[in-house]
Amino acid sequence: MAGLLDLLNSPMGKQLISGVAGQTNQPENKTADVLSMAMPLILGAMKKNASSPEGAAGLINALSSKHNGSILDNLGGLFNGGVDDNVMQDGAGILGHVFGGKQANVENALSQKSGLDAGSIAQILKIAAPIVMGMIGKQTAQSNVSDSSGMNALLGSMLGGQPQENQSLITTLLDADGDGSVLDDVAGMVMGGSKKKGGLAGLLGGLFGK
Repeated sequence: MAGLLDLLNSPMGKQLISGVAGQTNQPENKTADVLSMAMPLILGAMKKNASSPEGAAGLINALSSKHNGSILDNLGGLFNGGVDDNVMQDGAGILGHVFGGKQANVENALSQKSGLDAGSIAQILKIAAPIVMGMIGKQTAQSNVSDSSGMNALLGSMLGGQPQENQSLITTLLDADGDGSVLDDVAGMVMGGSKKKGGLAGLLGGLFGK
C-alpha cells in the first residue's frame, strides 16, 4: 500500500513539487515543506470525515464519479502552461468540504511555519487536494474498497500507519477553535519545531534531504 511518503519521495513526487513550485513562483524546497505538511493534513481531514458511514459513502461516491486517479497519469500535462482553472476550483471545493471553517486556520498555520504567504499556501492546497483525491481514488480501485471500514483502513495506511499521537495532532489542528494559540503549537509539532521533534515532521523531515 503506497503512502504519502512514498509519493512525495518518488519521481512523481519530485515532478509534483517542481510543478507546484512553478505554478506558485515559490522555491522548490519551501514548496516541498508545505506539501509534506499539507497533504497529510488533507488526508487526515478526509479520514476524519470518512469516519461516519455517511461521510465514507460521500467520499466513495466522489472517487467513483470524478477522482479515479487519472490526474496522476499526466502530471506534466497538468502543470504545462499552468494548472487549469477547473482543477483549482475542484481543489477549492475539496478543501471547503474537508476543512470547513478551519481552512483559514490551516492556511495561516502553514504560512507561519513555512514562511510563505497565506495566498501561496492557499494555491498550493488547491493543487494538492485533487492530487490527494486522485491518490485515494487509485488506491480505492486497486483495493476494491466499498464501505466505511475499508475506506478508513485505506486512509489510515496511506497516512503511513502513523502512531496515535500523530493522528491526534491532525485532529487537534482541525478541531482548533481558531484562537491561533493551540493551532500554532500543533502546527509547530507538525512542522517539527526545535523543541518538539517528532510528529509528522519526524516522518516527513528526512524526505527532502533536510
